[in-house]
Amino acid sequence: MNDESRYQHLTHTFDPVYTENSKILILGSFPSVKSREEGFFYGHPRNRFWSVISRIFECEKPMSIPEKKAFLLQNDIALWDTIHSCDIIGSSDSSIKNVIPSDINLILSYADIKAVFCNGATSHKLYMKYCYPSTNRAAVKLPSTSPANAAWSEDRLTAAWKEEIYKYITPKA
Repeated sequence: MNDESRYQHLTHTFDPVYTENSKILILGSFPSVKSREEGFFYGHPRNRFWSVISRIFECEKPMSIPEKKAFLLQNDIALWDTIHSCDIIGSSDSSIKNVIPSDINLILSYADIKAVFCNGATSHKLYMKYCYPSTNRAAVKLPSTSPANAAWSEDRLTAAWKEEIYKYITPKA
């Protein structure tokens, strides 16, 4: 089977999480197969996003989708992906093509976002190519929480993310 026949054209199926109180926006690239099955961000059990972000905010790691949404909103975090639809093979960010970007301005025009963060190099590259021209907002590239980024331990990821995020927001007392 050639690579072309392995591609699927997919559209993002779950909504961004944000309120008017959101202060930071964290963007992934596009949901993994596991996230698409679960219907929420960072659904793969080996992705370290929820562990890292809960350690930064000194909270218990949220497990259910309602807990994850509540955690994000309580900590003024908006969460979405740079891509609305694309052609992709499985969960492979490197296979992404035929991109239709998410309308990041929906969040930026509603919430008081102080900083945009991209979870990994692919998200950042896609943001700069497809979203930045309409947002004119710089984005900070954070190291990916994906299990594919094995060179970064969870402790190292947490320290790097915390250093950047704490410039704009800190845990609530």
